[in-house]
Amino acid sequence: MKPFVRNTLLLISLVLLDQLLKLWIITKRLYIDVAGFAVIHLIKNTGASFGILKDNNALLAWVSVIVLGIIMMLVDRIRKEQVIPVLLVVAGLLGNLIDRVFRGFVIDFVDLKFWPVFNLADSLICIGVIWLGIVILVKDINENKQKIRKGKK
Repeated sequence: MKPFVRNTLLLISLVLLDQLLKLWIITKRLYIDVAGFAVIHLIKNTGASFGILKDNNALLAWVSVIVLGIIMMLVDRIRKEQVIPVLLVVAGLLGNLIDRVFRGFVIDFVDLKFWPVFNLADSLICIGVIWLGIVILVKDINENKQKIRKGKK
């Protein structure tokens, strides 16, 4: 738990930034074309990524709570190099969970035109999962190299 306590400010800052961006989008009702590449506009998402489980907001909220609970149960097993990626996932889950509980939908606003519309919380989850996967993969590769070296001696 100690690594998370030390990074509480980062966690709170990320969740707060996510919520402030969403509040800005929802109150201003913006439509910003970003050089023809992307559009910033409000989308009310009651599903998960790629339109999966549309109109299943309550189920997705419970899934988020369960995943957060599992992470908290395993927090003592998180190694130093895994703290920041796991923290990004937690911040993203919390950001979208706040939307689901208090708004009944998730506010998405970044539309790249070729990809489903997303928000900062979604990005934090994706970056955290990919980063965590790389950390785990690198650790496994290094352990296998050590095993091979020990076998040769």
